[in-house]
Amino acid sequence: MKPPVRIAITGGAGQIAYSLIFRIASGEMLGPDQPVILHLLEVPAALKALKGVLLELEDCGYPLLQNVVMTDDTNLTFIDVDYALLVGAAPRGPDMERSDLLKVNGEIFKVQGKALNEFASRDVKVLVVGNPANTNAYIAISAAPDLNPKQFTAMMRLDHHRAIAQLAAKTGAEITAVKNIIIWGNHSATQYPDISHATVNGQPAKSLVDQDWIVNEFIPTVQQRGTEVIKARGKSSAASAAFAALSLMRDWAMGTEQWVSTAIVSDGSYGIAKDLVYSFPVTIKNGEMSIVQDLEIDEFSRSCLQASQRELEQERDTIADLLH
Repeated sequence: MKPPVRIAITGGAGQIAYSLIFRIASGEMLGPDQPVILHLLEVPAALKALKGVLLELEDCGYPLLQNVVMTDDTNLTFIDVDYALLVGAAPRGPDMERSDLLKVNGEIFKVQGKALNEFASRDVKVLVVGNPANTNAYIAISAAPDLNPKQFTAMMRLDHHRAIAQLAAKTGAEITAVKNIIIWGNHSATQYPDISHATVNGQPAKSLVDQDWIVNEFIPTVQQRGTEVIKARGKSSAASAAFAALSLMRDWAMGTEQWVSTAIVSDGSYGIAKDLVYSFPVTIKNGEMSIVQDLEIDEFSRSCLQASQRELEQERDTIADLLH
């Protein structure tokens, strides 16, 4: 058997983590021959609930699960971890502005970034799930100067999956028939779901749908899907978010031949300001994410890319005091 890898999950008693932890322990993220040790972090008030999760893990008897560290100590959570899924974050409360949420969660991710910087494996791969994910990742990166910014990503994979599902449903195609969809920008209502380069069963997606559907149905549906889930379910997306996080981490570990959308530190590609954590189409090989280059960007798409960039710049300015 391989030596075990250590996987940290914050917000361990929360809904997303509950949909995630058991699948990781079963081998779905890193494969059926990779033993794991889970490091689960919660706030003190939720440790009792986290204990319940631990009891269920024991009852599953997973062959790959070698140990579980359960704690409310951020530093202990990240000691020697190889993968970190930063799921836990304060939810947006009544009458709370996005800027308020940015500052509340910004403090959390600053602390976690510092702990990762000091205690995690030097090769750690960090996925930020807690919202506002892109800017929370930006904060964590800023607090971890000894780690390569390329070791951080923010989750846009849920939006990517949503876009694939919408296009497949519209064209009557199988999910696997849809290739090269892109989500650009921020995990917010300014994100740009782009089918300009997508294909369905090898045919250009744009030849199968009309522009009116793209602008008035497809894009708003993907942008607002999280809100739609909350209205229908009374709670935010959990199982779909967990599957997206697991899918991205599996691809990051094992590679992919297909484009996937994920938010990484901009290198200036497509005119996006450097250092913003912005979603691009990427391919992954040997643990390295590479932005798909030289795609043609039409005028409509360019305006959408720039709108999301402006929002991320505003978010960065809002949390500027947390970066020092």
